[in-house]
Amino acid sequence: MKKAVQKMSLTVFLLSTTLIAACTQPLSAMESNQTASIAANNIKGPLDAKEVEAFADQLFAEKMEKFNVNGSNFVVIRDGKVLVNKGYGFADKEKKIPVDKDTVFQIGSITKTFTAMAVMQQVDAGKIDLHRNVEAYLGGVKIPNKTGKPLTLYDMLTYTSGFDMPDITTFTGPQYIEQYISMDEFLAKNNLPTVTRPPGEVYTYDNTGFLLAGYAVEKASGVPYNKYMDEKVFKPLGMTSSSVRSNPELLKRMAAHYGPNGEPHPADGFLPTDGPQGSILSTGEDMAKYLIMHLQNGKFDGKEIVSQKSMDLMHSYQIFAEKDIPVTTVGFENLYRELANGQHVVFKGGNITGHASLIVLIPEQKTAFYMSYNNDSDMRSDIFKEFMDHYFPEKEKAEPVYLPLSEKDAQKYIGLYENTRGFWNRTSIAYENGSLMVEDATIGKQKLRMIHPLLFVDEEGSKIAFKEEKNGNITYFYYSTPKNVSLAVAHSQKMDRKETYSDVSNSSSYKTYINNLSALSIMGAKTGSQFDPTGTMTQGEFIDALVKANGWYGFPGDETNNRKQLAASLPDLNLSAPISRQAAAVMIQTLKQLEPETTSKVKLQDKADAWAKAAITTLASQGIVDPDTKISADGSFTFRAKDLLKRQEASAMIDLAFGYHSLPVKW
Repeated sequence: MKKAVQKMSLTVFLLSTTLIAACTQPLSAMESNQTASIAANNIKGPLDAKEVEAFADQLFAEKMEKFNVNGSNFVVIRDGKVLVNKGYGFADKEKKIPVDKDTVFQIGSITKTFTAMAVMQQVDAGKIDLHRNVEAYLGGVKIPNKTGKPLTLYDMLTYTSGFDMPDITTFTGPQYIEQYISMDEFLAKNNLPTVTRPPGEVYTYDNTGFLLAGYAVEKASGVPYNKYMDEKVFKPLGMTSSSVRSNPELLKRMAAHYGPNGEPHPADGFLPTDGPQGSILSTGEDMAKYLIMHLQNGKFDGKEIVSQKSMDLMHSYQIFAEKDIPVTTVGFENLYRELANGQHVVFKGGNITGHASLIVLIPEQKTAFYMSYNNDSDMRSDIFKEFMDHYFPEKEKAEPVYLPLSEKDAQKYIGLYENTRGFWNRTSIAYENGSLMVEDATIGKQKLRMIHPLLFVDEEGSKIAFKEEKNGNITYFYYSTPKNVSLAVAHSQKMDRKETYSDVSNSSSYKTYINNLSALSIMGAKTGSQFDPTGTMTQGEFIDALVKANGWYGFPGDETNNRKQLAASLPDLNLSAPISRQAAAVMIQTLKQLEPETTSKVKLQDKADAWAKAAITTLASQGIVDPDTKISADGSFTFRAKDLLKRQEASAMIDLAFGYHSLPVKW
C-alpha cells in the first residue's frame, strides 16, 4: 500500500452506448459487433484471445523469473469481453498450489478506487457533496487544519488533502489479521495528521484521506463500510470472492506472501479492520467484472452501479503537475506515465507486504487489465511496458525546442526541496554552466533543459514541472523519473535555506551544511540566534537529529524502529552523555548501511575502538566526513575518533549522509 502516481483536460471519455448492452448479447453476436466496432474506428490493441494468451504466457514466464515472483494472475478485458483470465506459477510454492482465476490476493491500494466509487455512489444519491467541508460527513470527527481552507472529499479523492503526515494512520501487520477494531474506535483513539498545505494545492499520495473517505461513506449511508461494500458494490457486480475483511474462507484461498528473496511472510491485517485505503481481498475472476463495469461507464449486466457522470470524474484527470503532466483522477493515479506511449491511461497500484497489484484502464481503447502477484517487486512496471509496446506502440514524437535560461532567471528555481510524502527524498536545484542542475542521492546529478519556464526535461527524457506562486516564486516541483519512483508519489516542496546564525560566518566551511539542516528542521539554533557550532551534542540529541535526517518517520512505528536500531548500535548508550565522533559514525552507518566505496582505499591513521572502525572507514570511503577531516591522495586520514563531536561537524556528516548529495562525495 506504500506507494506511489497524472489534468490533461477535463475531457469526458464516453464509450459507445452499444458497448453497454454488449455483455448481454450472445457470444457470436458480441464478437461480431466487437470486430466491426474495432474495424470502423481503427482501434489498436488486444483482439484475439489466443494471441493475447500466447503473448502473456511468454511475458510472465520471463518476468516472473527476472523478479523472482512465485505466482501471479492476469486479466485482460477488451470491449466487454474477457480475453485472458488465468494464473501463472504457484500461490504457495511449498505446497505446489497453482495460481488460478479464483486465487485470492490482497489488492492493497487498488482498494482506494473502490472507496472512491462508493463516495461517488453517495454523491449520486444526493447524500454527499464532494466540495463541502468533509467534517460534515465524519460524525463529529475534527481534522486539524492550519490553512483556513476547508478540506473536501474532492481534495481527498484526488490526493491533494495537504496533510503533513499522510500515512501516520496506516497500521498494518500480522497481529491485526484476526482482530476487529471499528473505524469509530480507531478514530477516537488515534490522532489525525494536520492539514498544513492548502487543500487542492499539490499532490501528495495519501492513505489517511481514503481512510476518512470510507468513514464518510459509512456515516452518510448509515451502513458500516464493509457491509456497504458487500451490498452496494460486490453483490451487484457478482464479486462473490471479494471482501474488505480477511474472512476465513478467503484466507484459505489466499496466495502466500513472499519477500524479494523468496522468503515467506505472514499476511498483514489492518487497523482499523476495515481499511478503505487498502484492505480489500479479491480474485482475477472478480476483478474482471470490476474492469468491465469501468469500461461500460458504471454499468454491469444491465444495472447502473454508479452514474456515468461519476465515472467521468474517475476516468478523467483532475490534478496536473503541468498541463501536459496529469497526475490523478478521482481515485486513480498516473503511476507509469512515461510508459503509456501517449495513450490516455488511468492506473492504480497496490502493495501490502508480500503482494503487489496493478489495475490499468485505457478507456479510449476499450481496454483494461489487472494483475496481482506474491512478492514486493515492481514486476508490474515491466508487464505494463511490454503490454503497451506490443499493443499500443508509440508514434514518433518531435523533439521539443529547448529554451535558454539565464543565471538571473534561474535564481527562482535554485534551492533545496523535500518530498511531501517521502521525507527522505531531498533534491538540490542549482545553476551551473548555463543550465539548471538537479541532484539527489538516488538519481545523481543531471542537467535540465527548459521546454518552457515551468517545464524542464532531464538528460534521460524525464520531465520536471515547477509550480509558481502568483508573486513568481517557485514553491514546488513534480518529478517523475524511473531512477527514483518514490519521488513521483508527491510534489516536492522548496525549503527555506535563508536562515543565518550570528555565530556562523559566511566564510565558514560548515555554513551550507548548517543551513541545509536548519531548512529541513533537523538541527537549528541552540539558543536564540546562535547555532553554537563548536558546542557538543548529547547522544540523545544526535539520535533526535538522525531520526529526522533519515526521513523514515511517516508510517506508524518507523521512528520507534529507528530509535531502537540506534540505541542498539552503541555498546555504552547514555542519552545524556556527550557523543564522540566514532559513536556518531556508527549511528550514521547503522541507518545508512553503506558499502565501502571500492575505488577508494582509505586508511584510518588514529586509534578507534574495534566496534567503530568499519563504520568510520566506510563513511570516509564515501566522502562522508566533516571539512576538517582531510583525506590524503593515498587515502590516509585522521578522524579524531575519540574526540567529542562538535555541532558543526554533526551538521556536515548528517547532511552528506542523508541530504541530496550523490554518493560517494568527492574528497
